[in-house]
This record gives sequence, C-alpha cells and structure tokens, in this order.
Amino acid sequence: MPVPIRRLVVALTLSCALLAGSTACGSSEKTSTKDTAAVQAAAADTPSPTPSPSTSAERQKFAKARFVANAGLAAGATYQWIVKPWKAGKFKKGAHGRKMTLVKAGLAGAFTYNRLKAAVRNAQGDPLLSKALAPLSAAIEGLKNLPSKLRSGDGNAANAFNDVINKVKGAGSSADAPVKNQVPSASQLSQGG
Repeated sequence: MPVPIRRLVVALTLSCALLAGSTACGSSEKTSTKDTAAVQAAAADTPSPTPSPSTSAERQKFAKARFVANAGLAAGATYQWIVKPWKAGKFKKGAHGRKMTLVKAGLAGAFTYNRLKAAVRNAQGDPLLSKALAPLSAAIEGLKNLPSKLRSGDGNAANAFNDVINKVKGAGSSADAPVKNQVPSASQLSQGG
C-alpha cells in the first residue's frame, strides 16, 4: 500500500525540525560563553539606568501568572498529543498512524517536561506555590526519560504524564493559581516552548 506524499512530507519536516533543534542546542556552548563575556564587559563599561524594583506582591503575581501559563501549556500538550491518543489506542502495535502519533507524543513529552521545569522555576517566586510544588519535583524530574518510553510504545508512560499533570493542577489550585489546558501551536511544540 503506497504512502501518501503528504504524510512523507510531514514526517520529513518533523524529522528535520528535530534534527535542527538538537544540533542547534548542542553546538554553540563555546561561542556562547565568549559572547556572554563580551556582552558583560560592554555592559560594565556603559552606565545604565537601574530599573525600579517591583514590590514582592507584584513579583508573586507575575510568578503565579507565569506558572499558570507554563503549566497550562504543559497540560494542553499532554492531553492533546499523549493522553487522547493513548486512550484511543493509537500507541498499540499495528494501530493506524502509530509512527506519526509516537513522533508527536515524543515531541509533546519533551515540551511538557520543558514547560513543567519552567513552571517550577516560576513557582519559586511565590511562597505558597513553591510549597505546593515541592513534593512534585521528583515526579517532574522523572518525566525526563518518558518521551523515549512513549516512542517505544510504553502505555504506562502516557499514564505517568497524565498523573503528574493532574498533581501539578492540584498544587496550582491549592495555591490560588488554577491551571487550564492550553494546547500549544505546532511551532511552540517543535521549538520546545
């Protein structure tokens, strides 16, 4: 049975995006430190106006808003590209469109991990949120290896993503920062956040 050209183009595009993303992330370490040192030296030479400090209440408000945005994107990606296909049985061997579903789930898993780590960093600006998320740090860190398990067809990995997202939503609700699913765009997903 011939494969439609549209599927081949989509698969090739996703593969190239993954390859370009991994190449771009790993090769600029040496030049980045040189550029950073040059920028810091230039900044030290020129006087700059100091920004006015925000109040602690403003910092906490912004921390909650950023937490809600990042956790919402993680929840939306997890539901759209991991939980829904898992419930529909698309990760099982022989399922129609399994390879593409697994590629999307792998991307969504990496995106979810990235956004949850950002949400944890944001939560550190709010004492109530940081207390609520403290017990979840190990669970979030455990998501790091799950995208590879998703690609190998492990259905328990999808359940683990769903459980962690539900715990993060519960922690947000307990700290007056309710999280709602926000499905990220394809470009956000391919860029990792």
